Order: sequence, then structure tokens, then C-alpha cells
Amino acid sequence: MKKPFYQIKQKQDVIRQFTPNWFTVTMGTGVVALILPELPFAQDFIWQVATSLWILNIILFIAFSALYTLRWLIYPQEARQIFSHTSMSLFLGTIPMGLATILNGFLKFGVSLYGDVAIHIAHSLWYIDVILAVGIGILVPFFMYSRQQHHLHTMTAIWLLPIVACEVVSVSGGLLLAHLPVNQEALGILFGSYVLWGMSVLPAFAILTILMLRLALHQLPPKELAISSWLALGPIGTGALSLLTLGTQATNVLQHFDLMRLGEFCENLGFIANFILIGFGIWWLSIAILTTLSHVKTGIPFNLGWWGLTFPLGVFTLALLNLGHQLNLHFIMIIGFTLASILVLLWGIVLSKTLLGMYRGHLFFSPCLKAFLEKDA
Repeated sequence: MKKPFYQIKQKQDVIRQFTPNWFTVTMGTGVVALILPELPFAQDFIWQVATSLWILNIILFIAFSALYTLRWLIYPQEARQIFSHTSMSLFLGTIPMGLATILNGFLKFGVSLYGDVAIHIAHSLWYIDVILAVGIGILVPFFMYSRQQHHLHTMTAIWLLPIVACEVVSVSGGLLLAHLPVNQEALGILFGSYVLWGMSVLPAFAILTILMLRLALHQLPPKELAISSWLALGPIGTGALSLLTLGTQATNVLQHFDLMRLGEFCENLGFIANFILIGFGIWWLSIAILTTLSHVKTGIPFNLGWWGLTFPLGVFTLALLNLGHQLNLHFIMIIGFTLASILVLLWGIVLSKTLLGMYRGHLFFSPCLKAFLEKDA
């Protein structure tokens, strides 16, 4: 059977066909690396495995960044088509989210490996990530409004990707504060991270509202997009985790500026909001599981969208583990450990399918390039 003209014919076409959805691999791998040390068994071995995964994630991120940069340098006209594509442009949000897992890894693993230099690297990366997240979080929705044609019946949770990046960076802001001196910059990072939370969580919840309407009016997404339903868990879990990490640091930072009561309020708000968001997350997790199971009989074809199983479930699990640890609630910790074990299993399945797809070459495919070539044909 003759292959379509847009499929890869030679290895150098990997650059031409490379798309930002590959950064979902770094998101999923990064969050697994951050979760593994939280598991209660074989600490030394697990720590070494997690550190190795984090280093592998850095290599993957650098490689993907190089490939995508080369695409813009060698095929700039084709690369620009992403801004007009209704789905691929949304995956630009995976770049700052993938970078955030590396940044967080410098704070979790890098300090023991490289000392204070790891904190300086994380500090610089945070500002870079803020610029990327804010820029993508504003420009990509603007392109949706001005250049693209969207319809309610074709909408999926992928719409969340460019929006969620800002709250992911706000989590990193809270983690970074634990390693910085308390000064005016720390105060700016704290309040700035809350602003990033607002720039992300509130628009994301608006999208989830529209998504519920779309599901009610047009039923479940097709089997090719069934895994996208898991993405709805992302802004909920990340929003909860952000409020916890920021609330933990708020008291320490704000008491130096005679704002102790505000710091205590932020910390308590983090706890209460987490229980509320976890309830919302359980509802969406149930919907995602039922949606996936409804398509299992007919078969769900593998694509890079399967990585949507990993990062959203990962940040939701981190929020549970963080909450259980801070409040010493063992039943929440047990739920978190269970989800973490399931996440590692899912990550292994998705990784094996991705490696097989890379070997066969069919995962290197740019939908926006196909549309561009067909238009010129």
C-alpha cells in the first residue's frame, strides 16, 4: 500500500516533521522522576532511579529543543503554520511545562549533586519559564480567536495546554522560595506566583465549563482523542499543588514584612482549597476513567496524546502526597501512594509504545505541515 506523501521518507525529515507535542514526553517523564522519591520503599535505590530519570529528562528536553529550533531555522515558512493549526498550536504550552519539571528537579536532586549552583540554575530557569508560560498563555489563545476556526463539537481538553503552563510555573515559584533568602525579590516571586495562578486556573476552569457543555451536547470525544479527557485533571491538580507550595512559604516570607496574618491566611487557604479541588479532581478523574473504558472495546490507537495520562495524574498525585504530608493524614498518603504506583505503571506502558513508534517512524508527523502541503498541491 502506497504511503501518503506527507509521511517520513528519509531520516532528516524528522526535523521537518518535528512538532512541540513531543515535549509531553518530558512532562510525563519529569513528573514521574519527581514522584518516585515520595514512595515509601527502597529509598536509596528509588532516589538513584529518580535522579537518572531527571537527567534523562534534561537530555530529552535539550534534544527536542534542538530539533524544534532547527525546524524553525531550516523550514521557517512551514514552522509558522503552527499558529494557524487548531490543535498543534496548543501543544506549545508543553514546552514551559516540560522545562518546569527540569527546574523542579534542580531543586530536588540538583542540590545534593551540584550544591548551590543548582539553586542558581533553577533561579534563572524560573524567570525564563515565566516568560515562556505567560507569552504562550496569552498569544496562543489570541491566535485561536484571530486565525483559527474552532467549533464546539470538535473541542477537547487540549485547549487547556497553553493555559495551564502559568500555574505549573507558579508551583515552581513556591518550591524556589524555600531556597532563596527572604528579601524584596522573594516577596515579588511569592505574589507573582499567585498572579500566575490566577492567569491560569481561572481561564482553565472556564474552559472546563465549556468542555462539560460540549460533552453534554456532542457526547464523548472520538477514540483517537479519548485520552485527552485526562488533561482536565491537570489544572485542578496543579492549582491545588500551587496553593500548597505557596502557602507553605507565605508565612515565612510575609512575616519579614509585617504581614504575618496574611501569611497565615495563605497557608490555611491552601489547605481548605486543596480539599475542595481534590473533590473536583476526583470527579474529573472518574469521568476520564469511564471515557477511556468506553473506548477500550473498540481499541484506542496510540499517539503522543497518550502522554496526557501521565502529567495530569502526576500533579494530582503530588498534590495529594503534599497535603497528606503537611497535615499528617495517612489515609490521603495511602491514596497518593496508590495513584503514584499506577502512574509509574502507565508511564512504562506509554514509554514502551513511544519507543516502538519512534523506531517505526510514524510518530514523526506534523499535521500542520500536511495541511500546508495539501493547500499548495
